[in-house]
Amino acid sequence: MIVMTTVMAVLLAAIGLAVFLAAPRRRRRRGFVGSRRILVPFTGGELDERVLAAAIRVSQAERATLVPAYLLVVPLRLPPDAPMEAEVARAIPLLEAVEYAALRAGVPVDARIEKGRTPTHALQQIWEKEPFTRIIAPAPRGRAEGFTPKDMTWILTHAPVETLVLRPTPEPLRRPGRSAAVQARFPARRLEQLNRVS
Repeated sequence: MIVMTTVMAVLLAAIGLAVFLAAPRRRRRRGFVGSRRILVPFTGGELDERVLAAAIRVSQAERATLVPAYLLVVPLRLPPDAPMEAEVARAIPLLEAVEYAALRAGVPVDARIEKGRTPTHALQQIWEKEPFTRIIAPAPRGRAEGFTPKDMTWILTHAPVETLVLRPTPEPLRRPGRSAAVQARFPARRLEQLNRVS
């Protein structure tokens, strides 16, 4: 009887500790009073640091909860509810980095992963489930992973609320030296001949 009482006491203490430790995180995610929610969707790779910094500043100014959403594309050959473990494992560290940056700036975060057949399909499912006060989307960057110009056109046409498209200022182009430019054009033997001449 004494052993059973001791086990129950330890179990209750463990449950109480777990609730206590979880509570601050829940309060932190709950957001500001009269919470506004700013959705920041991204896909296919990390969220640009300058876009994230701008989204955090907007969230601070508007006292809003930042909602970073990784849009995960499920190929047509798979069922819509396929687990996609590798892609989820790729998305989680990205969302954790975004959450850390936002929380460090005092901005509450409510991160999520949404699956869809295309990035825009996944995005549509998010904004059909819950309301947002603003959407901040990263603009396409050349051939890099992420939204395409077609995706961005769709987002701007169908978004249910005000949408900002952030295109960070491109970094200055690095001009390669002569050897790098030559090496890209000529095989190694020809490069040796050019080096002897110059």
